[in-house]
Amino acid sequence: MSDSSSMWVRTAAKKDLVIIQGLLAETWHATYDNIYGRDRVSEITRDWHSLDALEKQLNAPKSEFLVADDGNIIAGMAYGRQISDSEVKLAQLYVLPEFQGRGVGALLLDEIEQSFFEVPTISLEVEEKNTGALAFYSKRGFIQTGSTDNCGKNDSAIAAIIMSKNRAA
Repeated sequence: MSDSSSMWVRTAAKKDLVIIQGLLAETWHATYDNIYGRDRVSEITRDWHSLDALEKQLNAPKSEFLVADDGNIIAGMAYGRQISDSEVKLAQLYVLPEFQGRGVGALLLDEIEQSFFEVPTISLEVEEKNTGALAFYSKRGFIQTGSTDNCGKNDSAIAAIIMSKNRAA
C-alpha cells in the first residue's frame, strides 16, 4: 500500500473530475453515513460533488484545486479559495479511507498553504462529530474560532466548527 512518499500533489485537471467525484462520494460515505445516514450523504454528494459543481471549482479565480496522485490512483483532493486579502477558505480536503493516516492529507494541506503563502489566515469548517478531522487540523496549528449551523451551504443544516490558522508574522 502506498504512503505519502510515493504521492505527488498536482493541480487537478478536467479529466480528473469523474475520479474526484467518486473519491468524494466514497470518503463522504465512510465518514458521514453513521452521522447523517446513507440517504442524506448520497443527497449531499449528488448536490455538492456533481461534475458541474466540481468544474466550477476547477475554474474559480483565486483558487487551488489539487490532487494527490501516485500515477495509478488519486488518493486525495483539496480545494482552497482566497475569499479576501487576508483569508483563504479550505473548502475541501478529503483522502480515500485506505490512504488516511499515511501523510496524504498533510501533503495536500501543505500545498494549499504554500499556494497562498501571502495570505495570513486559512479557515475551514469541520463537522462537529468528525473527530479525526478535528485532530488532524488541531495537530497542524488550527484552532477553533467559531461555529456555524450551515456548513458548506447556507441552508445545509449541518453544524460545524470553524477552525483557523493565522500565519501572520
